[in-house]
Amino acid sequence: MSGDQLAGPSIDTPGLTHLDAAGRARMVDVGEKPVTRRVAVASGVVSMKPETLELITGGRIAKGDVLATARIAGIMAAKKTGELIPLCHPLGLDSVTVDLGPTGPGTLTITATVSVTGKTGVEMEALTAVSVAALTVYDMCKAADKDMVIGDVRLEAKSGGRSGDYRR
Repeated sequence: MSGDQLAGPSIDTPGLTHLDAAGRARMVDVGEKPVTRRVAVASGVVSMKPETLELITGGRIAKGDVLATARIAGIMAAKKTGELIPLCHPLGLDSVTVDLGPTGPGTLTITATVSVTGKTGVEMEALTAVSVAALTVYDMCKAADKDMVIGDVRLEAKSGGRSGDYRR
C-alpha cells in the first residue's frame, strides 16, 4: 500500500458527493445537514403467468404465504440497506410499509413507503424494499413459473430534504 492509501479519506470536497478531492469513493458527509422528515415511495412489478398469480392469491404456493413473506422480506431489507448498498448511510427508520397486490392478469405490483426523521433521504431504502420483496416472490414461486420477470423498479415520490419534493 502506498502512503496515500494509508492516509485515509479526504473530506475537503464541498457539497454532497461520493467523491473526495482525489476522486476516491467516500460516504457523503451529512453532518451539517438539518434533520427533517423524509419519505420515499418506490414500486415494482413482477410479471408472471396468470395461473401463478392465482396460486399466490389463493394461498396455494407450496412454500407458504407468498405475500406475507415478501412483505416481511421487504421490510427487513429496507432496514439493512446501509449494509447492502455501498456508501449508503445506515438509518434508524421511523416506518416501512410494503404492499403487494394484483394489478392485472399475471401482474403483481409491489409498493414500499419508507420514512425517517434524519439528515438523509430514504429513496434507497424504498427501492431496496421493493427489490427484495420481488426477489422473494420469485424465489417462492419459481417452481411454478420460472418465466417470471421482475421489472419497473422505480422511485415514485420523495419528500423532505434539501432537494425538495419529487413525484413521478
